[in-house]
Amino acid sequence: MKRPLGVSLISYFYLFGAVVLLFTAVFYNADADSTGIAERFGLPNVPERLMRVLVALISLLMVYGYIRLKKWGFWLMIIYSVLFGLISSLLVSNQSQQPFIGNLIWSIIVLTYTIYIKRAFFKTDFQH
Repeated sequence: MKRPLGVSLISYFYLFGAVVLLFTAVFYNADADSTGIAERFGLPNVPERLMRVLVALISLLMVYGYIRLKKWGFWLMIIYSVLFGLISSLLVSNQSQQPFIGNLIWSIIVLTYTIYIKRAFFKTDFQH
């Protein structure tokens, strides 16, 4: 089965995001962002650089499994989309600015699309 175009596009988007996170972890400026990733996860005592590296590494692992159409890649993307969708929805309701609504919409789109094409991840090729 050929990889769906949406899987490739989503994977490249998350790959780009992981690279940006790794880059910003190296050149992190604590004064530049009032709400860091660690704080968004409810972990204000975790160093922001460490949190960015961890999220980037998890993203890279997820992208590898997702673009290769692995079952575990499907489940990681589902979990990741739900988790970040929930965090974004909480931030939309708690922040005076609304930059997180785009993240919420993106999470819903990725979740919906991934569920829609789940057959690509759960194909059974019996080769005897």
